[in-house]
Amino acid sequence: MKLMTLLQAPAGAMGGGMSTLIMIVLMIAIFYFLIIRPQSKQQKKLEAARKAMKPGDKIMTSGGIYGIIREINPENGQVTIEVWEGVKMKVDINQVFALPDNSTNKK
Repeated sequence: MKLMTLLQAPAGAMGGGMSTLIMIVLMIAIFYFLIIRPQSKQQKKLEAARKAMKPGDKIMTSGGIYGIIREINPENGQVTIEVWEGVKMKVDINQVFALPDNSTNKK
C-alpha cells in the first residue's frame, strides 16, 4: 500500500509543462526585443550610411585610419581613400565608417 502512495504524482505537478513552455517563449521574445532587433536596426542604419557615401566625404576605417574618399567601386566592394596628399589606399567598403562632421554633407 505504501508503494502505491509513493508512485502517485503530486497534485501540483500535472500541467507544469505548459507554464515552462510559456516561460521559454517569453524569454525568446525578450531576447529578440532587447538584443536582435536593435542590432538589426543599427546594421540597416550603417548600410544606409555606406550607400550614401560619395567621393569627397571624410571617413575613418575600422583600423583607425582617417581619410577622404576619392573613388568608390561597388562591383568589387572597395573604396579608394586618400590618407595624405598623394597617398591613396584601397580599403574594403565594409571597413569604412562615415564621420559625423563631413563638411560636404553640411552644405
